[in-house]
Amino acid sequence: MALLLYNTMSSQVEEFRPLRDKEVRMYACGPTVYDYGHIGNFRTFIAVDMLQRFLRQSGYKLRYVMNITDVDDKIIRNAARDGVSVQQYTAKYEKAFLEDAAMIAIERPILVRATEHVAEMAEFVAKLVEKGIAYRTDDGSYYFRIASFPRYGKLSKKDFSGMLDGARVDVDEYDKDSARDFALWKAPKPGEAFWDTSIGPGRPGWHLECSVMSMQELGESFDLHAGGEDLVFPHHENEIAQSESLTGKTFARFWFHVRFLLVEGEKMSKSLGNFYTLRDLVLKGHKPSSIRYLLASVPYRNQLNFTFDGLKQAAVSVERLRNFRQRLSAGSFPPGSNAAIQRLGGETIDRMRGALDDDLNTAQAQAAIFEMVRNANSALDSGQVKKDDVAPLLAALEKFDEIFAVLKDDDGPKMKQVFDWAPTEGREKDISPELREAVESSQISDAGIEKKIAEMVAARGSRNFKVSDALRAELTAAGVVVENTKDGVRWHRK
Repeated sequence: MALLLYNTMSSQVEEFRPLRDKEVRMYACGPTVYDYGHIGNFRTFIAVDMLQRFLRQSGYKLRYVMNITDVDDKIIRNAARDGVSVQQYTAKYEKAFLEDAAMIAIERPILVRATEHVAEMAEFVAKLVEKGIAYRTDDGSYYFRIASFPRYGKLSKKDFSGMLDGARVDVDEYDKDSARDFALWKAPKPGEAFWDTSIGPGRPGWHLECSVMSMQELGESFDLHAGGEDLVFPHHENEIAQSESLTGKTFARFWFHVRFLLVEGEKMSKSLGNFYTLRDLVLKGHKPSSIRYLLASVPYRNQLNFTFDGLKQAAVSVERLRNFRQRLSAGSFPPGSNAAIQRLGGETIDRMRGALDDDLNTAQAQAAIFEMVRNANSALDSGQVKKDDVAPLLAALEKFDEIFAVLKDDDGPKMKQVFDWAPTEGREKDISPELREAVESSQISDAGIEKKIAEMVAARGSRNFKVSDALRAELTAAGVVVENTKDGVRWHRK
């Protein structure tokens, strides 16, 4: 079955076909690093991560690029407020984003930063000016002439037929259906950071940044552009206008947008007290794997209602999968095979692929793996699983985890990172008893480590490599490095 995806540009589910056979060039709008990312942001980043994982699993060669917006209105304002440089201000939050992304198993794409491409952005503006598509104002700023692009609104499906030529908007983000000439380049105000360039001093506008960096990394036309639903207008609409005006080519063929979430049935906002970062949830004692599982559980185009009951259920689901894998890996089975169990593993892989091919239907993929677990556990209980049946079942779990990435039991060390971070930000009071208990329980004593290593050595001696490997993985997850030397097995904590 071919991969079907909803394309925001056509407002239809279409067969995804890259411009080059079996090669996908993909760009995603990443974080604006002015604060810690919230769970709405990370729902988008997880959905995009799962898409790129599935493309790789499907045999595509992938070049996946994500931007780090490290200069925009908020960053300029906050850096000036704190009396630090833009680079000093954003370094903290970029580091936090990368740590948080790793905490929930988001694979790192090729990262590009706005501040590293300012000269190219100035050149882009100059070319638009040469074509009469952009113009300079008296203060040294540059604006895109909306009236020069008659197809403006084709992504968001907004009707801008009555737009005014020359009316301008100079903020990066705006909510109104405003077809105004937007800022490509902003002249510096007193006290603001700026760059000296070929078109004068200033800094790039947010919309310009993504156009320049994506085309530099992926070419003038590429396969897929991804982001949250809030970016459709004006950000992505403006990217299309300025890019296609310059090149005369289709900017991106597919547009993949992820819906934001609700929290306990309400829109997330600080004023309602339901605004959560990933670190907020870990401070409450929730596992990173549970957070990823829940944020992945609803297909990306559907509204996800994030609830704490749902998060607890996600933890149960992840634990059930881990326990099932452990039961298969550590069990002892009679020789032979059971045709029904053999089919179960293969059919589950087919069902998961079919679900993900159908516009990345993660809920159906999860349903398929749990139906397998239920049926296989029943067969295990009644002694129907034979030695040769284990591999097909483990293969299905592996295919599932290549996309969902929740089976590795490394929550303890990740939670400890947040535990150690909290005092540095004056948030020690927010450490819950649940987090303290999770961190303490993940710390294996020296005697406990020695005991597990002895079990591991004994298992290898009896050629029970599954048990040995499972014990080594458990120690690694607990931050213990095990080394085989000529003098025997040695270990140390990370």
